[in-house]
Amino acid sequence: MDSQDTIISMFIDDELSIDEKKVFVERVHASGGFKDETIALLDQEKELRAEMTGEIPELERVIVPVRPPVPAILRPLVITAAAMAVAVLVLSFVLVLQLGPAGASHRFVVYRPDASRVDIAGSFTGWEKVPLRQQGGSGYWEITLDIPRGEHRFTYVLQDDTRFVDPTVPAREHDDFGGENSILLAGADR
Repeated sequence: MDSQDTIISMFIDDELSIDEKKVFVERVHASGGFKDETIALLDQEKELRAEMTGEIPELERVIVPVRPPVPAILRPLVITAAAMAVAVLVLSFVLVLQLGPAGASHRFVVYRPDASRVDIAGSFTGWEKVPLRQQGGSGYWEITLDIPRGEHRFTYVLQDDTRFVDPTVPAREHDDFGGENSILLAGADR
């Protein structure tokens, strides 16, 4: 995957900062070839996402009976209960915002048309291999995992135990076994 494919992939996966997105848009505007490649990769991503969702089943129509109005004598009680419920919801929302999320889902995607199996292993899997799903015959492999908040190391592993870093993640480090790991910061604001 060359640097042009990498920046397009990062744009599709919403992994660019606002300034990087501006540079990307200027590059698309300046180069017809870059624009065409971006559109082709977006079309491919659309097909991949369509394969994942499948058909939407038809829903059964449900008739909900109409409730009788609340008697006038009970209205103050109902209003008080509703106000207390709203207060609890607002308080819960404020607490969640202060504490922040425990982690986040992260979609890992790699283009390896030559592979018959691709796994991911990292600090968030206890360094156990977790298989990615091949997306049709496109050469793309992917998985979405819940990642705890914080800094994590990971690597992709091919069927023959060949390890390689994520080409879309610029932060890397050498490990103690002569290889390299990608570094992911999960749950951080951009």
